[in-house]
Amino acid sequence: MNTTQGPVQVHGIFDSATWTVTYVVHQGEGSPCAIVDSVLDYDPKSGRTRHTSADKVIDYVRQHGLAVQWILETHAHADHLSAAAYLKAQLGGKTAIGAHITQVQKVFQGIFNLEPGFKTDGSQFDHLLQADEPLPVGELVGRTLFVPGHTPACVAYQFGDAVFVGDTLFMPDVGTARCDFPGGDAKALYASTRKILGLPPQTRLFMCHDYPPNGRAVTFETTVAEQRAKNIHVHDGISEAEFVAMRTQRDATLDMPVLILPAVQINIRAGEMPPQEANGVAYLKIPVDAL
Repeated sequence: MNTTQGPVQVHGIFDSATWTVTYVVHQGEGSPCAIVDSVLDYDPKSGRTRHTSADKVIDYVRQHGLAVQWILETHAHADHLSAAAYLKAQLGGKTAIGAHITQVQKVFQGIFNLEPGFKTDGSQFDHLLQADEPLPVGELVGRTLFVPGHTPACVAYQFGDAVFVGDTLFMPDVGTARCDFPGGDAKALYASTRKILGLPPQTRLFMCHDYPPNGRAVTFETTVAEQRAKNIHVHDGISEAEFVAMRTQRDATLDMPVLILPAVQINIRAGEMPPQEANGVAYLKIPVDAL
């Protein structure tokens, strides 16, 4: 097996059903890798899951002889279900998320009235990451950036000149994430965007989603310099007060994501389903008039 290792390599796999990008981060053939923000296919009409998107990740990892060390989440997503548990079973590796996931678990434990055995200590994940904690992937050593605002538990991951920003930022012509989910905070998001945009101008930024306007092609890589010059919500010169006013007004017009109710229940469990009931079936809850 070729074990030559080089600069940070990033492979993105786009899921058209949820507009989500899953990333595999590595240093070349035969090297260790990390997977960021995986997708479990879910049909809200039937309640059925599939592994089409996740299997593309598995195929890429195996084709290149990569060894999975980490299966990372930037936050507990509201727009897609995580395939972390499935990928771990197929490829190994440890699941990880920012340590503040415990805040999100406590909020949604109440909203969904989860089973008595549900723990809000983050123990569903193999590891909870602290701010600036090193993240070793073979010879690569990344770091964890706390970037709250969209949710209290949002993190970004930096490996060399590549940063995976989750939902904190979108492509410049789309802007930034909403802040009206439980625990969201527009002021905190503004500070988080400035943290990311304070990195060197040539830093590569990789989006978790793309929602292309005006018929442009899907794309999910940009730079700090491009974001500072062109992001429609947080380009240089936009004050915190201006951003908060815009974000608050805009969020009031947005519908809830189609998959928020199933997604959050799975994602705060590190991609596992709720415990099966006496008939051997796992069930997801739909709280009425709660959100």
